[in-house]
Amino acid sequence: MSSDRYAEAGVDYSLLDAFKREALAAAARSVGALRGRGGEPVAGAGGAPAFVFRFADRYLALVAEGLGTKSLIAAAMEGELGQAAWRAVAIDTVAAIVGDLCAVGALPLALNAYFAVASSELLAGPRGAALVEGWLRGCELAGCAWGGGESPALGGLITPGGLELAGAAVGAVPPGVQPVLGLDLGPGDEIVLIGSSGLHANGASLARQVAEELPDGYRTRLPSGRSFGEALLEPSLIYVPLVERLLVEGPRPTYLAHLTGHGFLKLMRPPQRLRYRLTTLPEVPEVLGFLARAAGLSDVEAYRTLNMGAGFAVYVRAGEGAQVVAAAERLGFRALVAGRVEEGDRSVVLEPLGILYRGEELSLAPAGNDQGD
Repeated sequence: MSSDRYAEAGVDYSLLDAFKREALAAAARSVGALRGRGGEPVAGAGGAPAFVFRFADRYLALVAEGLGTKSLIAAAMEGELGQAAWRAVAIDTVAAIVGDLCAVGALPLALNAYFAVASSELLAGPRGAALVEGWLRGCELAGCAWGGGESPALGGLITPGGLELAGAAVGAVPPGVQPVLGLDLGPGDEIVLIGSSGLHANGASLARQVAEELPDGYRTRLPSGRSFGEALLEPSLIYVPLVERLLVEGPRPTYLAHLTGHGFLKLMRPPQRLRYRLTTLPEVPEVLGFLARAAGLSDVEAYRTLNMGAGFAVYVRAGEGAQVVAAAERLGFRALVAGRVEEGDRSVVLEPLGILYRGEELSLAPAGNDQGD
């Protein structure tokens, strides 16, 4: 199977990343307006998953994010799972948004929803109620307010039956704490991987393509007995409680990574010339193992496309990883000290699989840019 399988499913990161770099370069030219209103962009935040800036005496962060095509899986599984499918993808969307805030050390304050549909009937009745219930639950898990949002009917722009879930959020770094941008990341730091619940919000286009090729589609039974579609819709985990615990009580992270698009390549998101060596890998959720095999992905492609069991990564000083694992487990997360940061070319080494990813495979921000992506 071609290593470009995800691109064949409509997601070509080489094209998307090129656009991001172009957009970020343009965005950098607008920061004078922020200064004119009393704000100041934070140096060293180039390529970060959220836009970080200082206003008055606080560090704030802003992010916009969407679910992608996973809502199409919910629509396909509505007959089997009922409204639980819609509750799940609403939680997924909240998790995608707040996870990017957490990756810069900001805790979500308020979150706005964007539910765009082909026809307003799609938000009526039980489906709309389920989306509201799931979105509220996500905000509760993240400890933030739901501030409002928008629900446009975009017939002609969105395909009939389609539903786009997205949102934006503002977060704040706790008082007395600096944003986590990897500026003090260095050799010897430990890498702790926090477990995922399954697909999360990345890889849905590939999963949909695979489902079309399976004789029983989403109803294909996995070894556990769950259907493929049900397992794909396992709600994403929300890591805000763990990040808050670490920022307030320690050990303070030297870097944080939200493992969404690009999979394990996100471990080398900092621009420094450092090597990120993993000596232990997390258990791969059943649904992701099945998806990778059914799509014909090699290990190289699977780990740079899917989260493969790690939804978030925490970097801390040598000897502090065990404290992160203990804190995560007390909060109900699975975690393990998976590796360390080393001197070397910017790269990720998955030692158990003999895989090396080089830095040029992940380039999200132009040199000198201080905007988020």
